Amino acid sequence: MSHVGAKAPLVLGIETSCDDTACAVLDADGRVLASVVSSQIAHRPYGGVVPEIASREHLRNWPTVSERALEVAGVDLGDVDLVAATRGPGLIGSLLVGLSLGRSIAYALERPFFAVHHLEGHLFSPFLAETEAAAEVPERFVGLVVSGGHTALFDVAAGDASTLAQTRDDAMGECFDKVAKRLGLPFPGGPWLDRLAEGGDASRHPFRIARCGDTLDFSYSGLKTQALTEIETLERDGIETALRVEEGRVLATEGEPPQPLLDLLAGFRQAAVGQLLDRVERLRRGRGVERLAVSGGAAANRLLRRELEGWAKGVGVAVDLVPLVYSGDNAAMIAWAALLRHRRGETGHDGEVEAASRIPLGTAT
Repeated sequence: MSHVGAKAPLVLGIETSCDDTACAVLDADGRVLASVVSSQIAHRPYGGVVPEIASREHLRNWPTVSERALEVAGVDLGDVDLVAATRGPGLIGSLLVGLSLGRSIAYALERPFFAVHHLEGHLFSPFLAETEAAAEVPERFVGLVVSGGHTALFDVAAGDASTLAQTRDDAMGECFDKVAKRLGLPFPGGPWLDRLAEGGDASRHPFRIARCGDTLDFSYSGLKTQALTEIETLERDGIETALRVEEGRVLATEGEPPQPLLDLLAGFRQAAVGQLLDRVERLRRGRGVERLAVSGGAAANRLLRRELEGWAKGVGVAVDLVPLVYSGDNAAMIAWAALLRHRRGETGHDGEVEAASRIPLGTAT
């Protein structure tokens, strides 16, 4: 596919904050000309991401990923007008790979370079489209980011974001992955657990929805512990909970996963999503919400998307759900955030900028 007529500036985005090596090319309208993501499989035997392995895999994967992105976009590296890469937060070794690549490419091409906060990329990703130009970003909206590392609410105005609430412990996606790991599902296990929960009845195994006093903060460690305890109870009752994946299907030793386990997972998922709905509804009643943009890897959760759309319709809130293809870590969202900064008149980073494993959103980069 050729995109010779794509509008300038063309933006090259790089994302390596964790274990996904990603490269994307966007045009001036925010149209994604190419978005290539290579998910590392070297971590699967460990049930989680090993930082040292992730760094090496990024270096190994980058040439193929970048060449493929440029090929799909139908452009040469010299056609790129802006370069962007994730600065943080994330695994410091992984971040250094992508940031160093981005700075080097920008320097060699004599192009502006933008260091982007990972959450900034997520926040604006709901306005991307799969094949069309990006939607116009509203002047103000509430952003809900739900992923393996983050669960937070932000007030976004004129491109700047301030934190309204965040998790006090585990993120929602992390909670899902840990429960899935306990069942023997491969990493990342959240999507498998979500699929299994579709076959259960949440009313047969209800879980408590966590509260954090009068705040809008989130907490998922209690739900995780509750789920692990309930799994142990099923095992004591002689119900099998050990699962495996074969040819895309989740199976137990005797075939299909037992119904009591599916009901447990449905109840667990209902409580996890219910906590998000509780917070956005309380925020709406407290200060008002006109538009909600939902992003992050866990925003692909089937129940979450159904429930939020129903809630928004019922209370008259406009909701923007990130396209599934851009819900996980990807470079299109990084390029998009840089393009929005360019539109606001920012010129990028003249000097060196360092990677940061932990960095608050809104910190000058």
